[in-house]
Amino acid sequence: MAKRDPAVTATLTVYCQPGARQTRLAGLHGGLPKIQLAAPPVDGAANEALIAFVAERCGVPRSRVRITHGHTSRTKRLAIEGVDDDAVRQALLGG
Repeated sequence: MAKRDPAVTATLTVYCQPGARQTRLAGLHGGLPKIQLAAPPVDGAANEALIAFVAERCGVPRSRVRITHGHTSRTKRLAIEGVDDDAVRQALLGG
């Protein structure tokens, strides 16, 4: 779980693969964290699954995670309120 600080907002760019067997971190794709999502890319389901996954890994409420760019793309930029970039990297990648 990432250390929380309400005064900071981390940014994270990820590559998403919707329609996978399970939602999980699957290494890197083009230098970006690759997150496989069990949800299909229909009616925002994959975006919601991504937000829930990142929020859980970072230890913040889902309301603190939002997609800022790439709503309809596989490459997405997220803003995570309450944690810094290093804490997010540690929570997702372990380093």
